[in-house]
Amino acid sequence: MISIRTQLLAWQMLALVMTAGVVMFLTSKLVWQGFNSVRDLGLEQIAETVLRHDETLGPTPPGAKPEESPDSSMLEKRWFPDAEYLAHFVSQIWGPDGELVYSSLPEVGPPQQSEGHHIISWNGQSWRIYTVPKDNLTVQVAVTTHIRRQQFYELLLWLAIPSALLVVGMGTLIYLVVTRALKPIEAIGQEIARQDPADLERFPTDALPSEIVPLGQALNQLLDRMDALLANQKRLLADAAHELNTPLAAIRLQGQLVRRASDADREAALDELDKGIRRAGRVVSQLLQLARLEPEVARPSFSEVALDQMATQVVVDFSARAAEQGLDLGLVSCDKVTVWGDEDALRTLLDNLVDNAIRYAESGTHIDVALRRQGDMALLEVSDDGPGIPEEERERVLERFVRLKTGRPDGSGLGLSIVARTVRLHNGSVKLLGSPSGGLTVRVELPLRPVADVAEG
Repeated sequence: MISIRTQLLAWQMLALVMTAGVVMFLTSKLVWQGFNSVRDLGLEQIAETVLRHDETLGPTPPGAKPEESPDSSMLEKRWFPDAEYLAHFVSQIWGPDGELVYSSLPEVGPPQQSEGHHIISWNGQSWRIYTVPKDNLTVQVAVTTHIRRQQFYELLLWLAIPSALLVVGMGTLIYLVVTRALKPIEAIGQEIARQDPADLERFPTDALPSEIVPLGQALNQLLDRMDALLANQKRLLADAAHELNTPLAAIRLQGQLVRRASDADREAALDELDKGIRRAGRVVSQLLQLARLEPEVARPSFSEVALDQMATQVVVDFSARAAEQGLDLGLVSCDKVTVWGDEDALRTLLDNLVDNAIRYAESGTHIDVALRRQGDMALLEVSDDGPGIPEEERERVLERFVRLKTGRPDGSGLGLSIVARTVRLHNGSVKLLGSPSGGLTVRVELPLRPVADVAEG
């Protein structure tokens, strides 16, 4: 995986090089135009110089050839004192009758042009020409475009050197700036590596750049959730160890009694041993159910659940046990209701509601299960006419491992806690109410359609 530093440097250096290239291209175009303007002005100045010296030189003698003119050397010295500079230009002079009176080239030179600047092709080369007439003479100065371009390329090289130095300097500055800007991210990484799972600390976000503050805040939120999860797990383990200690101690005791008991007492001791095993197994089972409801442990699988069919099946499954204890368990109403939720979690919720009612009910108690639809909500109620729960204790029993003093000794204090956790998972609500017969009514409301929090799990 390519690092952020490498990507930033690569893109910024590419942008810098492209910008420098575009600037160099535009600069070369402007410089080329200026260079041509200056060179064209030079041609004009040379031509004007020739015209200013025309009166001092006088006319070319009749019949004299241009290259044999006695004044040719004077023209070259007077007009082109620099021999190297002279080699770059061709100068020509025509008389009033169009007769060539002077040419700096033995082969005469480019043909005469009209007044002004021209670009022509002569003798296999491209020429830049300036022609100016005055009185009886016409002066023409020419230079090959190849020589002009060669001179420009020499100048362009000196223009490219500052651009290259600028790219190198800006590239170094970009590297230093990017490295400095990414230091807060590296500091966060080092801080994460330094964190002790047993003592998670929040990141200070005051000194962070504004772009990284959301990252620091998100990490702090994650650390808070992790800290809460670890504390929750520690508390769960401590409570589980405490709750399992009693049934396991009873199992050990009953085991010792079985070994010591006579044949007549052995059956009763085995019954007590079996009760201890069932109680320990129930605590373990409910602890597993509670652990599965932790969002950090397992991601729930939501789908459409036929809650009416599930409620009917739960009543059927618990009917034999209720009859064995002399209880009247029935489904008093059941509307056709489909909710959006986790099927396994909802089945656990119903099992714990009915199981809790059966576990704490006396013989002859009526337990009624009702399922109704109210608008966009499913209303599930489990009512009994048993001893009930005091109003001041109803909120507390929804917490883990809370058992009332009047409760049965084999209870684990996890049933209603599992119900409350499942309801929160489905964005519903649970209330403990008194029933008309003096017992307890557990009312659960669940949304029929998915909401944002549920859909996101």
